Amino acid sequence: MTTARRALLPALALLLAACSSTGGATPPPASAGTSTAPSVTRIEVRLTDALKIEPAQFTVQAGVPVTFVVTNTGSTDHEFYLGDEVAQAAHGKKMAAMGGMGHDEPGGIAVKPGVTKELVYTFDEAGTSLAGCHVSGHYDLGMKATITVAG
Repeated sequence: MTTARRALLPALALLLAACSSTGGATPPPASAGTSTAPSVTRIEVRLTDALKIEPAQFTVQAGVPVTFVVTNTGSTDHEFYLGDEVAQAAHGKKMAAMGGMGHDEPGGIAVKPGVTKELVYTFDEAGTSLAGCHVSGHYDLGMKATITVAG
């Protein structure tokens, strides 16, 4: 091997190490820098036999998934249904036609006494929405909460 080639070997080895995925500096963790993924918001909610949803008001961010952790602290069935006034009215009619029994669906969950369930929901645009319980006329008696969706 010539002297020129021997002189190039250390430089070539250094270059290969720098280009290798295992050589050189450790890459920054995936979470470093800016992230485009939205964070997740968790809100704890209580459904009570006093026909209250607590808290009675929440503020969430549009486009950010919200995990509602819903606990029925009462001794009767309740539900947690999300939607604007029109959606609440339509859901109430559907519940009345079904005898007032709650069931799980994309925008709502039925919650038995003493049970905690989660509902993950993303509000698409800013405005006002509602959470309500339509079991046996609970909504008409005031079992609802206001949700402000910030833009």
